[in-house]
Amino acid sequence: MTENGGVSFWLQQVGIPAPRPALPGDLHADVAIVGAGYTGLWAAYYLKRDQPDLRIAVLERRFAGYGASGRNGGWLTNSVTGGREQYAKSHGRDAAIAQQVALNESVDEVIRVAAAEGIDADICKGGELTIANTPAQFARLRAFAASEQAWPATDLELLDAAQASARVNVAGTLGGVWHPHCARVHPAKLVLGLARAVERLGVTIYENTTVTEIREGEARTDHGTVHAAHVLRATEGFTPDLQGEHRTWLPMNSSLIVTEPLAASVWQQTGWEDRETLGDMAHVYMYAQRTADDRIAFGGRGVPYRYGSHVDQDGRTQQRTIESLTALLTRFFPAAADAAIDHAWSGVLGVPRDWAATVGHDRATGLGWAGGYVGTGVTTTNLAGRTLRDLVLGRDTELTRLPWVGHRARKWEVEPLRWLAVQAIYGAYHAADRAELRGRATTSPIAHVADLVAGR
Repeated sequence: MTENGGVSFWLQQVGIPAPRPALPGDLHADVAIVGAGYTGLWAAYYLKRDQPDLRIAVLERRFAGYGASGRNGGWLTNSVTGGREQYAKSHGRDAAIAQQVALNESVDEVIRVAAAEGIDADICKGGELTIANTPAQFARLRAFAASEQAWPATDLELLDAAQASARVNVAGTLGGVWHPHCARVHPAKLVLGLARAVERLGVTIYENTTVTEIREGEARTDHGTVHAAHVLRATEGFTPDLQGEHRTWLPMNSSLIVTEPLAASVWQQTGWEDRETLGDMAHVYMYAQRTADDRIAFGGRGVPYRYGSHVDQDGRTQQRTIESLTALLTRFFPAAADAAIDHAWSGVLGVPRDWAATVGHDRATGLGWAGGYVGTGVTTTNLAGRTLRDLVLGRDTELTRLPWVGHRARKWEVEPLRWLAVQAIYGAYHAADRAELRGRATTSPIAHVADLVAGR
């Protein structure tokens, strides 16, 4: 029997933490951070470590790691959300390269801090493997490889079918690409360990405290108001629940399943000895990892968006999503066809109108923000946390000069337009993938998505 929801398999595996106290009433602090996921905790960690006398309050609606930080696929990778080309166009090629280098370094920074703080998050830096298993996917993969290899610091290798299959034996693989700047992690172990590290530094995390509105100098909650010179918004997919932020980012749903631990005989056929993270070149792409206890965690978009930017409360996902992910897992790994699916869950990630992540801080108001990671946040949150530290402390650094700092996207449309847009996008994606599986060439819907995002 597949367990469904319970926030996530990761949190069920390690145990939902005992609740921390809620905000006891009105409070004065130097920095109020809204959201106790990776972004908020990294910001608190670096701020308190560098300036120990700061009074920092972290406010969380449920518990630390309740959102995407405790539910994601566990990819600590170097992806530039929205692509480097946008920064080359707006800030120049050197700035785009600097963004990539900063993310490469952030992968290693997370690994370094985890080791220094004694956080055992099952980290294994095996790189990221992306495979193609239809001719159309393979054509996109070759084009992607050529584009990536035109940039420094990507370190991407194009693999033929035999080379890709030697890493992970996915049925029907025609080729792949691999780069070294990615590690598999256990998401919940990382976020819970980071929360404990932040508390050891003297930061207070208030749980079961819902922030309803952020204003200059204030974070208003259902338990009182925190008055602070700096108020940082780190709410990612839950941002639309804040007053005045309903159209800032779209909460996109993503779902995962995880198998029972697989027998040694299955792994002999499957390989995956280096624990690479695994993705593909489908339009509705998948993402997977081999866990530390020899399961396959396998994810995809499922039902991508709920009307009105609604978000789930317990991570429960739709039965048809479980069935479609299970079918795809079985197609990829026939040797695992008889494996039980132990758990399924879902979560939300934040999607800006232009698909570009952002971090910023207004010195005049003290208001800061970070997010819009579109599913690439395990690494990007660390870079955001260090950047927020420098912005709050008034430092002019290489981080504060990166091109994503201060970026703002236009707001999403009102309903029903944004719901119709997401349905159209993912309908086109699914149709293209089905056609390509039948051997038909398609006109990529990605171009149409780019037009939609750009407002063309």
